[in-house]
Amino acid sequence: MRLVAVVAAFALAAAAAAPALASERHPTLGELEGQLMCPTCKEPLDQSTSPIADRIRAYISARIAAGDTASEIKAKLVAQFGPAVLLEPSKKGFNLLAWVLPFVGLGGGALALGLLAWRWTKRRAPAADAAAATQLDPELDRRVDEALARFD
Repeated sequence: MRLVAVVAAFALAAAAAAPALASERHPTLGELEGQLMCPTCKEPLDQSTSPIADRIRAYISARIAAGDTASEIKAKLVAQFGPAVLLEPSKKGFNLLAWVLPFVGLGGGALALGLLAWRWTKRRAPAADAAAATQLDPELDRRVDEALARFD
């Protein structure tokens, strides 16, 4: 039974990876436009109307027709325009911080919020216990009981 589950999991993983591989080998202009940035106006290539963006689109179309993969096209554009032409930073070296720091910030914020909530509840608990510990003066308690008895 476990063998069937393992085989099914591998089959699902392979099926999910197949479109990504096909996209890598046979990219379309629309896919690459969404992953690249215009070097002059700093907008995604699919939203830019600058002349250089038009030249990059023509270059991409020519490279797709020549049979280049998406990685090869991106590498050639990075060699020509620099890494700023990529819409998202690489996941290597110093650029890895752009991928890691948001998660570190979220985790740190959640931890700080949890600690503050814990301290806040610990600080309020003794105040509630102190209020419950204060008893009325026996004379005052007797007078309150008499006043309440009049209303019965």
